[in-house]
Amino acid sequence: MRRLPPLTAIEAFVAVARLGSIKAAAQELALSAPALSRRIQTLERFLARPLFDRRHQAMVPNADGERLLSAIAPALDGLSDAIESMTSGTDVLRLRLGVLPLYASQRLFPRLADLRAAHPELHLDIDTAANAIGRLGEGLDAVIVLARDIDPTLYAERLDRNMVYPIAARRLVEGDDPLVRPEQLADHTVLLHREMIDTFVAWRHAAGLGGIEPAAIDYFDSGALMLEAAAQGLGVAFMHESHFHDANDPRLVKLFDIDVTSPYSYWFACRPRALQTKPVRLFRDWLIATLREA
Repeated sequence: MRRLPPLTAIEAFVAVARLGSIKAAAQELALSAPALSRRIQTLERFLARPLFDRRHQAMVPNADGERLLSAIAPALDGLSDAIESMTSGTDVLRLRLGVLPLYASQRLFPRLADLRAAHPELHLDIDTAANAIGRLGEGLDAVIVLARDIDPTLYAERLDRNMVYPIAARRLVEGDDPLVRPEQLADHTVLLHREMIDTFVAWRHAAGLGGIEPAAIDYFDSGALMLEAAAQGLGVAFMHESHFHDANDPRLVKLFDIDVTSPYSYWFACRPRALQTKPVRLFRDWLIATLREA
């Protein structure tokens, strides 16, 4: 059998490559920073080459590091599957799903009872943390993300196409100085989601209103909080048609009679090999069939 580097060194390498820093990886692995650095050095000595470009406090995989990470990812997936199969009951299938909170609350959770009825053996571990795509195979089996497009090396299916809606409090269009013309955005704050930062620019360009500049732009990482901020009159949220209709909030209205296609869509994505596993395949098939019926 060929000699291999310590598994702890490989674990340290993957953590640093994914998180981009010794400090963050050390915290995740419950190690001191010097101990983690020694593990990286052990692997680099074993391979007789550096694996990272060290930039101030960041650690960025170099070409050799990227090649190693992509080569060992399938093996790590297989190891994870083997451990999971030994530690899980044979009558339970578990899927680790990364999903944005607003999609989960508006689209996924209202339908999960149907999934449980169809597949009572399938259980979901829900993860709403950021960088879901980057954590596929390293804690997540599949993700539902909001993006322009998906890395072509991944398996992906587009789940929707949407229109951009400017969404505001009803009282803003019913007051003494109603907000009824796009030019009036110059006196209001625009609310944008960090996963959809180009929605306002895309809407403005497609509507032929390139000269409009809002009073300010506030950024959110929660769609639910954006909708609440809009309902409270704190700004105009540029979100999706589905976000507006699924919220079903009488405090909110769509502004302006302008139809603009969003550059973003929700996608289901996973690594190609993950689709061969039963939990991912069952969930994917159910999700696609459910959305087609909606």
